[in-house]
Amino acid sequence: MPKPLSSPRPGPFGPANSNRDYRTFYYSELRGRKICLSKISDHVGKISDIAFKTTEAYPDAVGIVVEHGWGKPPELIPWLKVARIDDDYVFVAAPDQIDPATAKYGAGFPCFVDQPGWILLESHLMGKTIFDMDGRRTEVVNDVHLLVSQDRMILVHVDISFNGFLRRWGIARFFHAREHLINWKYVQPLSLEDAVARDAVRLSITRKQIEELPPEDLADTLEELTGKEQQALFSALAPETAAETLVEAEPRTQRQLIADLRQERASKILQEMSIPQLADLFSVLPHEDAVKMMRLLPKDQAQRIGELLSQRESVAQSMLSENYLALPKETLIGTALASIRGSGKPHEAISYIYVIQPEDKLLLGVVDLRDLVLARDDGTLGEIMVSPVVTAEADDTRDDLAELFLKYHFRMLPVVDRRDHLLGVIHFNDITKGLMSRLRV
Repeated sequence: MPKPLSSPRPGPFGPANSNRDYRTFYYSELRGRKICLSKISDHVGKISDIAFKTTEAYPDAVGIVVEHGWGKPPELIPWLKVARIDDDYVFVAAPDQIDPATAKYGAGFPCFVDQPGWILLESHLMGKTIFDMDGRRTEVVNDVHLLVSQDRMILVHVDISFNGFLRRWGIARFFHAREHLINWKYVQPLSLEDAVARDAVRLSITRKQIEELPPEDLADTLEELTGKEQQALFSALAPETAAETLVEAEPRTQRQLIADLRQERASKILQEMSIPQLADLFSVLPHEDAVKMMRLLPKDQAQRIGELLSQRESVAQSMLSENYLALPKETLIGTALASIRGSGKPHEAISYIYVIQPEDKLLLGVVDLRDLVLARDDGTLGEIMVSPVVTAEADDTRDDLAELFLKYHFRMLPVVDRRDHLLGVIHFNDITKGLMSRLRV
């Protein structure tokens, strides 16, 4: 198992970048570079390819394929033998055991033989067409982005930008275009036979990988992708994850994703969103798309959203959520924890437990989940609750709510009537995106 990198995975770098912890390269910058032993005069060949093992999320370099020319077979220099990479040369240590078949014309490393589970940058990636999950053509791999840290080289991105094409042909210094890198997690080569026969690799996004990423990261990834790549990633999300990601995405990306949704898929995603989230989403859509989406909702939901969008300022009463937990003050801590585990509520609904008077839902106090798990099981909620509670009133505007969240940094706020009876809660995410336009259905 390779050791972890000493620095974070980089973002889409432009030219080769370095510090004491890591360096980044594009493959086109290394291809053809001369290989030397202890000094430049010990020139043994040049890089013709780099082999990687695909067992890790980010493949590790196995070795450098060295070309000698004149019909002589290439050698494979194990990556652990690479001592340093200079601007013009790559220096390697001598082999532990000399291979008689290559010693007479090279450095004595073994002859290169491709292995199952290996991927070769030149042979299997460079110039290949990327297909999305449905087999539709997207772009061509023009370059590959690599990270070198300590004794490892890993494959982090494929480059489909015009810059990669320019680097590939050695004329990048004369032009510059926008970078367009795709994270390796979303690219998977086909079998060697397919790669050779079809000249293709596949944009591959597994549900398991995606479900492990937070919605904020997924939204950021979607914003970096365009067209079919973006569609492929979003189509692989479960409806609940898709809804959470859609909420976090920027308006431009929201419009792009909605425009490409089939009705059946759109309906499932919309069912996972709250009324305020739907209103915020519809407020940034083109009128025609918003009307189509509204028709997929139950009439009562569509009516509430229409009311929200027709108001200049939404009030707390119209944005109430039932996603919260409320228990009497006599409830034992152990019982409260069991209630949380059996509630089936989403994680954002259990940040706090509101302590109420059961008969009329009079709000008495609040318990933070962190305090709850540290308390002894035989204590009661009344013993550890905080009172009085910071609350919002039913007629508070969106701006009023935003100020409360900004001041206290709560993840949600309880909404009460004038006699402090609990009406529901407002989640922070439900007010972070303002309603920027009104929609008439």
